[in-house]
Amino acid sequence: MAMTDTAPLAKADIELARRRQKKINGVILLCLAAFVALAFGATSEGDAVFRLTLPRDAVKIPNLVLPAAPYAYIVAALLAFFGIRQFLRGGGRSTNVFLGIGLLLVVTAFLAWATAGKSFSLTGMLESTLVRAVPIALGGLAGVLSERVAVVNIAIEGMLLAGAFAGALIGSVMGGVIGIVGAVAIGGLFGFILAALVVTHRVDQIIAGVAINLFVLGLTSYVSSQVLTEYTWLNNAPVFRPIEIPFLSDLPVVGPVLFRQNLFVYGALIMVLVATYYLFHTRTGLRARAVGEHPEAADTLGINVYRTRYINVTLAGMVAGFGGAWFTLGSVGRFDEGMTGGRGFIGLAAMIFGRWHPVGALMAALVFGFADSLQQKLAILQTPIPSEFLAMAPYIATIVLVAGLIGRARPPAADGQPYIKE
Repeated sequence: MAMTDTAPLAKADIELARRRQKKINGVILLCLAAFVALAFGATSEGDAVFRLTLPRDAVKIPNLVLPAAPYAYIVAALLAFFGIRQFLRGGGRSTNVFLGIGLLLVVTAFLAWATAGKSFSLTGMLESTLVRAVPIALGGLAGVLSERVAVVNIAIEGMLLAGAFAGALIGSVMGGVIGIVGAVAIGGLFGFILAALVVTHRVDQIIAGVAINLFVLGLTSYVSSQVLTEYTWLNNAPVFRPIEIPFLSDLPVVGPVLFRQNLFVYGALIMVLVATYYLFHTRTGLRARAVGEHPEAADTLGINVYRTRYINVTLAGMVAGFGGAWFTLGSVGRFDEGMTGGRGFIGLAAMIFGRWHPVGALMAALVFGFADSLQQKLAILQTPIPSEFLAMAPYIATIVLVAGLIGRARPPAADGQPYIKE
């Protein structure tokens, strides 16, 4: 009888939590509506012109022109409608859908306000968004591969930095392709070291990850300052240029964004697709997820838990090493101290926001890439916002999303727990 009474109470608690979340979201949306009306609507003058074609595009399409102030008031009205709707309707499963849509509308109103009376290349920004999302997406994918087998990978930042350093050094001596191979190998090596520490020796996973991060940061900083500054030819790697896919690259907007990118962008997209297929459509991936959810049960079914964790964490390191090579071989062609700038930690946030799914991590990485690209574009538009605050945009987005504003995510059940075979 007690068990039958508990189920209705649990459902009632869940429904109450959903109603409470809806009211909180409603308050947030109403506050956003007031903010957009006062900050963007009342202070905007002129039209915002968004250019949709680049100078080298074969097909030209008209610019998108928005009257900044009226558009801000329309967005404010929609936000107010969404907020009131949250109060009037009961609980439901999609408690955060309207909040997500509202935040997207706020971003568009902000862009219209910043571009009022000016011209802005929207296609160029979207292209930059995808490029800047690459290391974050690969860092998030490395986190997914590790945590799906219950290994918390704080060392992604160090693996990215090691890949960037190896890519620059080996690429300068032996060429770009060998540089990528070296970066992937170095990343895999650190993935293997992490697996050895946490799987075999059962070192605390957070401490092991932090130790790798500090080791890589110290080693690369020392070599960069003591060796690369003197022997500059060791820090002059080639940069992979964009590869245009025939016909598809000529499409307006979509062509420059998706089909006029370099090897790292295409590689990241392919890796996300391969990892998704591997984790959710193969027997090996099913076993890996079983290890992350219930390693004891997986062991009783004949799955080698230790080997599965070693393989996945090493693969995660290889993915992170490839992502690190983007900083040098895909961007500037040289290594600078600490050049990853915390992208590994943002990748972990993308993994959480993406609910431990490769595609979800990619989508979240695009959000962070957009915030990163936005701060540079706004600096060009000379907005009244201080540049220091603009540089904070990717990290503010990280805090907002990880704080659970868009909803909670459930990690694998055994995540972070060492396994001792009985």
